[in-house]
Amino acid sequence: MGAIRTAILGASGYTGAELVRLLSVCPEYRIVALTADRKAGQSLGAVFPHLSHLDMPVLTKVDEVDFSAVDFVFCALPHATTQKIIVTLPEHLRIVDLSADFRLRDPEAYASWYGGPHTAPDLQKTAVYGLPEFYREDIRSARLVASTGCYVATGATPLIPLVEQGVIDPDDIIVDAKSGVSGAGRAAKEGTLFAEVSEGFHAYNIGGHRHTAEYDQELSKAAGREVRVTFAPHLIPQNRGILATIYVKGDAAKIHATLAARFADEPFCDVLPMGETPHTRHVRGSNYCRMGVVADRREGRAIVVSVLDNLVKGASGQAIQNANIMLGLPETTGLMQAPLFP
Repeated sequence: MGAIRTAILGASGYTGAELVRLLSVCPEYRIVALTADRKAGQSLGAVFPHLSHLDMPVLTKVDEVDFSAVDFVFCALPHATTQKIIVTLPEHLRIVDLSADFRLRDPEAYASWYGGPHTAPDLQKTAVYGLPEFYREDIRSARLVASTGCYVATGATPLIPLVEQGVIDPDDIIVDAKSGVSGAGRAAKEGTLFAEVSEGFHAYNIGGHRHTAEYDQELSKAAGREVRVTFAPHLIPQNRGILATIYVKGDAAKIHATLAARFADEPFCDVLPMGETPHTRHVRGSNYCRMGVVADRREGRAIVVSVLDNLVKGASGQAIQNANIMLGLPETTGLMQAPLFP
């Protein structure tokens, strides 16, 4: 089989740039189309000077792409735009979507959290949730995979096996998560200006952040009954990375043993020795999720800390991991970069 002819829709955003960075060193993939809206007609190097050494197609509008010459699509378009575009794509294309448009299985939950009905409900029903460590077999045969939200990839990765195995109380889960500013995207927004973010640290959208719906969906599935977590997201003055501090009721030793056993053979999930916790700088620029468990001073409670790079394992790296599974490639293809340090 020749190189997989690949299109990246929404290549002018942070996740689009990460897809190019990671795929450019993979001979298994050949990028044949890059799209943007406002930046159509520009070279990739003009939009992202750090990628100017790469020989890449000029950015075009989506409707100018010849999809008959494309095998695979990564869709890094904004929420709501995505569903309108994907429904028009030819049936032969297999797709990984990085937006939130196809993550929720329940149309009513989607309408509640996103403020209106889905415009492609039939396609929504066929989408596979893209958390590869838990949906690998479904992903393998899917046409459309909806990569999970970055906050949820960080917290649900340790929580799902703990809920499934019954080693924590599913009705007593608090996820306190902090994300770097790139999680808000590249579009200019007042709230992410340097002067608004630097030298500060704040919570936002408590009780209303849309990733909460994914936590509800995935942990309820793991428990076999309704589960509702307390989720508090925060913005921190750094570019990349998410750290989730997760407070649970359960025996810390059993929690650690459960995680160590569940992820022993996973290439991108590391469980640290008991009592050690990871830092975001330990995963920066990589596709790794690292987890640690500490016993709380109160008997029968524990604290789980999970970290990942929101632009890689939380977005573009996870998308490539999903694509590798869909295409029958080694799952680690293009993703074995060591974390950047310092």
